[in-house]
Amino acid sequence: MKRKWIVLTSLLLALPVAVSGTVTAQQVSGETSENVVYSSNGQVIKPSAPAVNLDGSLYMPVRALSESLGKYVDWDEFRSSVSLTDKPVLTGKYELKAPNLAEGIKMGVGSSLTHIPGDPDNVFYTTADRGPNGQPTINGKTVRTFPLPDYTPTIYKIEVSKGEINILDKFPLKLSGTDPVSGKVTITGLPNIKGRDEEPYDAKGEKVLAYDPYGLDIEGLAYNPKDDSFWISDEYGPSIVHVKRDGTIIERIVPKGWASQASAPLVPSRETLPDVYNKLRQNRGAEAVGITPDGKYMFMAMQNALRNPDKAMDNSRQVRIIKFDLATLNPVGEFVYVLEDAKQFKDLAQGDIVISDMVVVNENTLLIDERDKFSGDKAQLKRIYAIDLSTATNISGKYDSATAAGKTLEQMTIADLKANGILPTTKRTVLDAVAFKFPYEKIEGVSLINGDTLAITNDNDFGIDSTTPENGTLLWTFKLPYTIK
Repeated sequence: MKRKWIVLTSLLLALPVAVSGTVTAQQVSGETSENVVYSSNGQVIKPSAPAVNLDGSLYMPVRALSESLGKYVDWDEFRSSVSLTDKPVLTGKYELKAPNLAEGIKMGVGSSLTHIPGDPDNVFYTTADRGPNGQPTINGKTVRTFPLPDYTPTIYKIEVSKGEINILDKFPLKLSGTDPVSGKVTITGLPNIKGRDEEPYDAKGEKVLAYDPYGLDIEGLAYNPKDDSFWISDEYGPSIVHVKRDGTIIERIVPKGWASQASAPLVPSRETLPDVYNKLRQNRGAEAVGITPDGKYMFMAMQNALRNPDKAMDNSRQVRIIKFDLATLNPVGEFVYVLEDAKQFKDLAQGDIVISDMVVVNENTLLIDERDKFSGDKAQLKRIYAIDLSTATNISGKYDSATAAGKTLEQMTIADLKANGILPTTKRTVLDAVAFKFPYEKIEGVSLINGDTLAITNDNDFGIDSTTPENGTLLWTFKLPYTIK
């Protein structure tokens, strides 16, 4: 069967790619060739779109041809460029088998993942987040409960072997003094500031618990080889926390004005995050952190767009990535990462597409974990992207406030970004975990080993309010057919 087909050469990723010859006109017409049989390495393949026959030459869309050949295809409308990337191979599946923390509360890790160079390839460091918590409705009011309020956020050293995740060591986060809430040197995972953070309740949702100015909701973990220490990204502050290898908290980078709201004399607060970061959406704070291998720079990414200027920005696609000079702890760059457009997915709100982790390969190359809120067969977006900052616009100190002449970054549309000459980071797919049927929602840990092995893990939220009875912690490894460096 042949149909008339119009080919537009207007950069829509339905770009015609010639099997022979080239197309230079803005519009050409021809007949589709739907009865052509294609094969790759002797195996029959079926492109998602037919080729068009133009004067005896076959032309096929880039996406249809490349995906048929086992490649990811990414289109950058800001730079009019197409990226083709070979797909990885799944090489290992591992599961955490650990005793429950309490009745109905699972043990969990996986809110972060990092590999330290020099360690065996199967050894990682990871964390759980702030501890078990839920959101029951009590007397018509939804509250945030902490069934184990004494839980201590902890760094874990793990090993993957023979299908299992084994915990080798653990380092509870602690102070050089006594935490006013725990009554011990170890901190809690309770919120910091009354009136700003969520109000914490006991397991029954009846009693209000104390706020802990030292409490942390750990989401990311990075290693600095220069001083053999960790940095943690924390959703509460949002903040970035410097920690010794034994778990002792050294200092905390916070937004301007944070220290005046909390009394935390045991941990110096460096107010070097711009004031605009105070406009975070609750539980959508500092989600990812990474450090360059030379220990010179640190990057932090927010989970969602800031509410800048208001809650309507929950539907913004613009997320901030900030760069710090670790020698001074001052920011030296800020870049725009554009989340995927929710309109291309089914029943997915824009505000439910988030960043969940980061790997810093070098000063210009980062891996970013972007995902939706679904699990199992409903999952549509679980991707690891390689992003490039080398041509991205440094927006430091700009677009933080709306003016008569312009919008905040979060208010901007894609057209606004282009009109203002703002180039976001590039995005190139490294892994589509949906295609590999990763079963759980929260892929929140990503690590890169030797430049060619990718590891991902999920945060099971301690099984609280889970709709999946077997909701556990998995770590999967993938071999890349190339090296990222």
